[in-house]
Amino acid sequence: MWARPFKQLKQESGKGLFVSGVKLPLALAELGLIDEYEFVVHPRLAGHGPTLFAGLSKYVDLKLVSRLEFASGAVVMRYEPRR
Repeated sequence: MWARPFKQLKQESGKGLFVSGVKLPLALAELGLIDEYEFVVHPRLAGHGPTLFAGLSKYVDLKLVSRLEFASGAVVMRYEPRR
């Protein structure tokens, strides 16, 4: 199964692995392999583009861990899954 390498990678020591995009984070979320989510919100509406986690089969309840706001209005929010 293609999930095995990701599960093995999670067991290795290290400071973590950052991923972005749409499909890989969706697959990792489905497997419950994401320990922390970081979202950067920019103060601009585009009106197009992919929807994050579209097609997720179940809810993932999140707990806000930190929030950082920049002078530009951009906000970085870090969340952990509630388990």
